[in-house]
Amino acid sequence: MMRKLLIANRGEIACRIIRTAKRLGVASVAVYSEADAHALHVELADEAYLLGPAPARDSYLSIGKIIEIAHRSGSDAIHPGYGFLAENADFAEACAANGRIFVGPPPHAMRLLGSKSEAKAAMVRAGVPVAPGSSGGADAELLEAARAIGLPLLVKASAGGGGRGMRIVRAPEELSAAIESARREAGAAFGDDALFIEKYFSGYKHVEIQIFADSHGNVVSFLERDCSMQRRHQKIIEETLAPGLTPTLRAQMSEAAIRAARAAGYTGAGTVEFLVGEDHFYFLEMNTRLQVEHPVTEMVSKQDLVEWQLRVACGAPLPLTQSELRMSGCAIEARICAEDPARGFMPSVGEIAHFRAPRQAPFLRIDSG
Repeated sequence: MMRKLLIANRGEIACRIIRTAKRLGVASVAVYSEADAHALHVELADEAYLLGPAPARDSYLSIGKIIEIAHRSGSDAIHPGYGFLAENADFAEACAANGRIFVGPPPHAMRLLGSKSEAKAAMVRAGVPVAPGSSGGADAELLEAARAIGLPLLVKASAGGGGRGMRIVRAPEELSAAIESARREAGAAFGDDALFIEKYFSGYKHVEIQIFADSHGNVVSFLERDCSMQRRHQKIIEETLAPGLTPTLRAQMSEAAIRAARAAGYTGAGTVEFLVGEDHFYFLEMNTRLQVEHPVTEMVSKQDLVEWQLRVACGAPLPLTQSELRMSGCAIEARICAEDPARGFMPSVGEIAHFRAPRQAPFLRIDSG
């Protein structure tokens, strides 16, 4: 196990990682921007270091500053949390180049799975079902692919996430404008305007499988999470077990998720997302990090997934085999977000004037920070 862990993040996930580190006897190092000087994760950590001004590019996205603090603090491992640099292969490589353990998957897997079009091609080779679609290309190639696939369809950013660079096309006359606007948005959001076309399936569920892999060739899957309830392509409610999912389909999806991880040469925590119909499913994407919704998996498995991450990052085998993994019950997670009703419920920032948490109970968990 590592001696000292730097958490390159803030808020709820930083607090969550610090709690596990303390339980395992691992010293924790927080980093913070000027705006977060009095944040909870700064208070909880054993040590805390200023990164820089409030803008993320000058603080939480600054690879050089984070590596410098890792050296200064004597941290031998870095956990990226989620968001910010969590799926940045360059950051993972910088950690390794500076003799620090990166708590996450290897850079080659992050790069492969970070490109939706390349990830789909890898899944096809691995025999994982994928939705009909194109592998990308110029506008003319996308238009030709759209004619072959048929409507309705999705124009999607290859490097996308969170619904950015995505457009639903229901009529032929909408296609050119959708490609243009998706390409513009993708370029601005990700610095990569590559697009691909995919068949749009109305009424399908969005279900994901939590997987874990180690460097010894072991891969396990946990029970699925249904995250179909979304707004603006952002998950609001996550539930395990997924309502209505048959045991046969569950087994097939778990096996496909494990195949996906093996195809990518994956280690660590990952989430394979699927579109699910009545008796079939399609690979959607794979997230190369711990998810916001990991607590529902922890509640039904009674496992600490952050502890699994730390142990696997240090080269240990998975704590449990698939046959040893016991899961029971169900769990639901709700994300509470600040929104402004006067502005169409757009995200809102500011000070929380009043908050009353429910009473603690063995079946209740509140993750905040």
